[in-house]
Amino acid sequence: MEALKAAVHCGADAVYLGAGSLNARRSAANFTEDSLCDAVSFSHLRGTQVHLTLNTLVRDEERKEALELIELGCRAGVDAFIVQDLGMAALARAAAPDIPLHASTQMAVMTADGMNRLKDLGFKRIVLPRELSLEEIRKIRERTDLELEIFVHGALCMCVSGQCYLSGMLGGRSGNRGLCAQPCRLPFAAEGMDGRNAGAPRHDLSLKDLDLIQHIPELMDAGICSFKIEGRMKRPEYVAAAVTACINQLEGKTDEALDQDPRNVFSRSGFTDGYLIGNRGPHMFGTRTKEDVTAAGPALERLRTLYAEAPRSAGPTRVDFVLEAEVGKPAALTAAYTGPMNCLNHSLTVHSESAVEAAQNKPTEEETVVKQLSKTGGTAFHTGTIDVRLGESCFLPASVLNQLRRDALDQVTAQIVDAGKKEFHSVDVDALTGKTAGSVAGDEPGNVADSAKAFSLDAARDRAKDSALVLRFDNVKQIPEDLFHREDVTVILPLTADGNAMERLRNAGIRFGVEIPRALYEVTGDGTSRVEQQLDTAKAHGAAFAFAGTLDGVVLAQKHGLPVLGGPTLNVYNSTALAEYRKLGVKDLTVSIEMTLDEIGALKDFVPDGHPAAPFRKLFLAYGRTPLMLFRNCPIQNSMSCDQCRRQQSLTDRKGVQFPVRCVNGAAELLNSRPIWMADRLHEVHGIDALLLWFTVETPKEAADILTATAAQQPPTTEEFTRGLYYRGVL
Repeated sequence: MEALKAAVHCGADAVYLGAGSLNARRSAANFTEDSLCDAVSFSHLRGTQVHLTLNTLVRDEERKEALELIELGCRAGVDAFIVQDLGMAALARAAAPDIPLHASTQMAVMTADGMNRLKDLGFKRIVLPRELSLEEIRKIRERTDLELEIFVHGALCMCVSGQCYLSGMLGGRSGNRGLCAQPCRLPFAAEGMDGRNAGAPRHDLSLKDLDLIQHIPELMDAGICSFKIEGRMKRPEYVAAAVTACINQLEGKTDEALDQDPRNVFSRSGFTDGYLIGNRGPHMFGTRTKEDVTAAGPALERLRTLYAEAPRSAGPTRVDFVLEAEVGKPAALTAAYTGPMNCLNHSLTVHSESAVEAAQNKPTEEETVVKQLSKTGGTAFHTGTIDVRLGESCFLPASVLNQLRRDALDQVTAQIVDAGKKEFHSVDVDALTGKTAGSVAGDEPGNVADSAKAFSLDAARDRAKDSALVLRFDNVKQIPEDLFHREDVTVILPLTADGNAMERLRNAGIRFGVEIPRALYEVTGDGTSRVEQQLDTAKAHGAAFAFAGTLDGVVLAQKHGLPVLGGPTLNVYNSTALAEYRKLGVKDLTVSIEMTLDEIGALKDFVPDGHPAAPFRKLFLAYGRTPLMLFRNCPIQNSMSCDQCRRQQSLTDRKGVQFPVRCVNGAAELLNSRPIWMADRLHEVHGIDALLLWFTVETPKEAADILTATAAQQPPTTEEFTRGLYYRGVL
């Protein structure tokens, strides 16, 4: 609450905050039911909006809690919900249609077409990825009228938000569920270095904090409507300093001391604007040092004074008074006010409890009335005009005037608070998504997996029109030669695959598709990008579908007429999200790698109204080094240039464990140090229709052996393997 007050007092137009546990800062001191209502009232009375964060992935059993938080948001009167999970968005859209939806940066949507699809889903605003350049933002602005918000100050994750599984995989604390343990801030060294011994530890996954405040004028010109400060786990002095520095830029003022304060209060070896200006590289990396900590001291005391004095609050709310008094009648005080964000224009009248008495000596003067009615210090109000209409010989004690003022302001407060409340619509979470596949009239039995039965490759082959084994290859050189002589597999090729490889698969009668990269910074949506041209080429060579790991990829595939197989990085974590992707036209979908086997088996396959009941398949990643991070600033460049890189490098952590790094479409992926292996545990997997095998560093022979072992449901062929999170799950 102290940090919120610092933001409001220093002039923030909106604050964002979490309540309960379904937000991306679960370890922060989040708001309770009572304190949330107090926070919204405090903010609204001073002209500041409140955006409630509901930006985590939600389990099926948490959807009831999600609805309770949405209802609380309605009751408190919040002005927007910030959402990551499409299932959560569907709940909010149905239960609170009057509260705007803002797409969290956790959605990892970076193209105009993806943003326009969000608009179709009811979103009003998107928080842009932090990795965009100014020119890319300009291109997006040209092609969407969705409101654009951008982070201008605060912590900068190495990974694209919403695409990080490092914390979950290493320690069971999922960043997608608000409990990131920040393992990226620990020592990791690029290949050729040593994260343990070579002098000072290297931190090749730790970026400096973001600072774009000096670029606010350019960002305004580029069409950004809202500038966001990441300060939810920072001290109030930091919040005050950052808000004040932003407003200085907005107002064209120069105050070197105030503009420097955000750097003094919190820094990681300085700040960076590398993404925005297109200057990525080693200079963007940094850690929190002893010098950074000691630099904060001198600024803190002055900043406490800065926000305590409330110099720039968007409020307080102005109230104009008219006092009418006549002997023998109760005094009347009319208060006229404009509510927060100019959404209210009202007046109300209160009366004194007793009639006005005649003066025994000196009647009350206008000056006395003005003085008493102006005493609004310590409240959310300030007085504007005061019109005093006193009859002859009126005597109004100070106590009566003070009580009239208090009564009027109490009623104004109540009206403003009540005006912000929104209507909540009770929602049945299951009815919202549609009918279960088994209950759809005319549905053929066996079109979808029976969650009560364990997965069987033979049964899956019998009921599937497509193969039950889906093989995803990092490059065509990994494909085993004998694969071209079998028809019981589906193959996913990289989008850059040679046309000859595609033709060979097609001629062999093997169904194949191409993988759309998750990093689509170059795609403007006008059909001229290299990625879009590659999609058309792949389709011409016989690609039957596209494998998409982001909403951008889903939209792009559909634009080019390719059915969509959704990847595990779509973060489908609940039955409602599953139904939402079915509504979006996704044909088959891979469940999240952060789910347990029990959670996967409990997923309900809902058929949205008006959509075909089948076929729709849920895939399960049964083998592979899962992608842990997606980053635009390659950490390998800290030790070598792109010319020296073989595009297949690794990072070493403080324990000497190596994590492969792969370059993909101008970005890089960090892979897990060991592969998931579940072939010998398939009898424990329920509710799944097909298996996904994820080949990254394997040789053709290794890929062939793994395929054979999977078909035979054999134990691991390698000593180093993991069961992923399928048994231990994430918090």
